[in-house]
Amino acid sequence: MSDIKDRYRALAGPSTGEFRDRGSKFLAYAFPVYSEEEWQARLEEVRKEHSKARHHCYAYRLGLDGNNFRANDDGEPGGTAGRPILGQIDSFELANVIVIVVRYFGGTLLGTSGLINAYKESTADALSKAEIVERTVEEVYRVTFDYALMGNVMNSIKNLRLEMARQDFGDTGVVEVAIRQSEAAEKVRSLKAAIAGVYLEEVDEKEAFEGFEVDYLYTR
Repeated sequence: MSDIKDRYRALAGPSTGEFRDRGSKFLAYAFPVYSEEEWQARLEEVRKEHSKARHHCYAYRLGLDGNNFRANDDGEPGGTAGRPILGQIDSFELANVIVIVVRYFGGTLLGTSGLINAYKESTADALSKAEIVERTVEEVYRVTFDYALMGNVMNSIKNLRLEMARQDFGDTGVVEVAIRQSEAAEKVRSLKAAIAGVYLEEVDEKEAFEGFEVDYLYTR
């Protein structure tokens, strides 16, 4: 898999595919995911939806260096399910994706080559139907703040033209922002300085700020 630097290919949303062979039905579900929690949640959703299926095989590739991946055969003969699924993910040059293939057994054994082909083709069907987009590599940060600073936080995010990824206003304010990776370090410095009302040079000298925190969450 080629190194993905500033931009990468990803799914715009979920997609499904299907393949049938000698009575067995293979249903493929492809999802964009960005964390361990997300892919586990997607897998659990599919397992619940198809609780009577014989196998729920999957593969995923997370992150942008290609090193965080898994291929799971879920009871099928080793290498006949997860690897073909992962092979299609890589063939489409995708990152941050999981594909789960559900198999309903049709009563006839397909053999090793038949299984490999079935998991490959069902995955390919789902990915060929998906909307694939090129995304900029972004780092997501969480800003947790006291409500007294809410005006500062929102104005700072607006002035720096940061993308708002999520908001949660409970006991304290929480806002998540996405920043292009190549600009993240400097934009985070500027964000901290703007919220705290200090010069950029002062940001590097502070380990903590009164009333707010900025924490790195993940890269997407």
